[in-house]
Amino acid sequence: MRPSGRELSELRPISIETGITKHAEGSCLIKMGDTHVLCTATIEDRAPSFLKGTGLGWVTAEYGMLPRATNTRNRREAAAGKQGGRTVEIQRLIGRALRAGVDRSALGERQIVVDCDVIQADGGTRCASITGGWVALRLAVNKLLKAGACVSDPLMDHVAAISCGIYAGQPVADLDYAEDSEAGTDGNFIMTGSGKLIEVQMSAEGATFSRDQMTRLLDLAEAGVARLVEAQKDATA
Repeated sequence: MRPSGRELSELRPISIETGITKHAEGSCLIKMGDTHVLCTATIEDRAPSFLKGTGLGWVTAEYGMLPRATNTRNRREAAAGKQGGRTVEIQRLIGRALRAGVDRSALGERQIVVDCDVIQADGGTRCASITGGWVALRLAVNKLLKAGACVSDPLMDHVAAISCGIYAGQPVADLDYAEDSEAGTDGNFIMTGSGKLIEVQMSAEGATFSRDQMTRLLDLAEAGVARLVEAQKDATA
């Protein structure tokens, strides 16, 4: 029995509300259970200097967690004077994931920055950030297309992510914190809407896992991402 009472393959309730902020070209608030992330996308009419003259655009991301997103207060990283290693790793992951679904030639020499701010954390914040970040990116790109700034759609496919793991000996989908903290194996699966893998992060957290268990987790992830893509479609329809 999972702590939440969910079935092994059952995701937490998903909610994606768009148009959350006034100024960002694209924005949404994604809620996956008690994990809530504000995602915004900002269009900058110039690409990074290393892409100057290439005709290619760029999508990057920044990630942060509010001090009381967790059950105890975490000091702001700005107050510490530097980002933590976890933050840097997660925002690089978000950027890589989103770029995998982008035709950078169609985007042209401009940059879109996706900011993911965790308001409340209960496991799976990086996965929620990627899933919500794509929605914010989609809304920003829609504005470029409407303005005629892009001739063709730079977004080639949906991108979404889900965590799956081995909890109490059973493969389960969409881990919350209670499960994540006790999981024998923890994995993050990033996929396209067509079911192609972008990145898989899996590690044993005290108990090794078999190839058969990994396959079962991939099956759960594939079904879970398909559900998340449907939520993205509903939010951006």
